[in-house]
Amino acid sequence: MNKKFYDYLFDFKNAIPPAKGRVLLAEPLLQGRYFARSVILLVEHNQKGSMGLVLNKPLSFNVNEKVDLFSSCESPLFLGGPVHTNHLFYIHTAGNLIPQSYPLSNDLFWGGDLKTVQNLLDNKIITSEQIRFFTGYAGWDKLQLVDEIDEKSWIVSLLSTETILQEAPQDLWKIAVSELGKKYRHWLNFPENPQHN
Repeated sequence: MNKKFYDYLFDFKNAIPPAKGRVLLAEPLLQGRYFARSVILLVEHNQKGSMGLVLNKPLSFNVNEKVDLFSSCESPLFLGGPVHTNHLFYIHTAGNLIPQSYPLSNDLFWGGDLKTVQNLLDNKIITSEQIRFFTGYAGWDKLQLVDEIDEKSWIVSLLSTETILQEAPQDLWKIAVSELGKKYRHWLNFPENPQHN
């Protein structure tokens, strides 16, 4: 395996293993439309593989412009990843108000009954600040994500639900890296495109 030049600076792998509800932070030089400087919320992680939603890649249009069912939702639609980009996914804080939701933490859930989501939004029982919609997701086969973490493409971290849903998407990677502590602060100084350095 070829070492990345900053492997020689320190081993940045931390002790947090991947798990549902945790986030992946892309190492600063990872490239590509979907994953450069991405923050990915893991919604599934088990022996069969992993599934996540990219939290910080908003598209240039709102949910109500693309999804007729949610005509009252003026929140941005996010690009959740390269897999099944014609499918809609969502995370929310509504919990048991939305049947068939899956808990990711004490106050963050994903999925659930679509018609109920529509009714809750239309009747203003939940606000668009309590839910985020994604088209597509990021997926990994069995052990693929663990291998990528070992190769230092990702670091696993924890973010509060408030940070996930309320922080400006364009700032989320920097905020998440800052929360990792002093050891990772120099990540913030890496150029987004190393060829421009």
